[in-house]
Amino acid sequence: MRNPVLPCAICRRSTRGFGWFDPTRRRPPRPTASFCGIACQALWTTLAARSAPSVVDLTEQEQAAIRATMRPLGECLGEIGWQTRLIDLTEPQVLTLIEVAVGGFQDAMQATAAQAQAPHRPLTAADAPF
Repeated sequence: MRNPVLPCAICRRSTRGFGWFDPTRRRPPRPTASFCGIACQALWTTLAARSAPSVVDLTEQEQAAIRATMRPLGECLGEIGWQTRLIDLTEPQVLTLIEVAVGGFQDAMQATAAQAQAPHRPLTAADAPF
């Protein structure tokens, strides 16, 4: 029987062999996290506030990803109709809303991870504000 594919700890997509475990714990179970790629793994290591994969407080990156998801979600709700009650939505409409919300969050988190990986250019005199 194959092991189930775990979601990426950053963007929640399927993992592809990248991972982390707490080396300071000598006895199992050790806290672990799995990732879809090296960009998400690198972002995880920069989030020093996270001491374990089960942290409930949202990071600044997660809050920004939620805000970035509002526009595509609003467009989707506009197509459905703003006056439509949630109980009146059809199954395909609910699935579309979920897909847009989750997909938008994942895309924003992956964009944040990619930005963290982007090389920074050196500052020049033109960058000085004075």
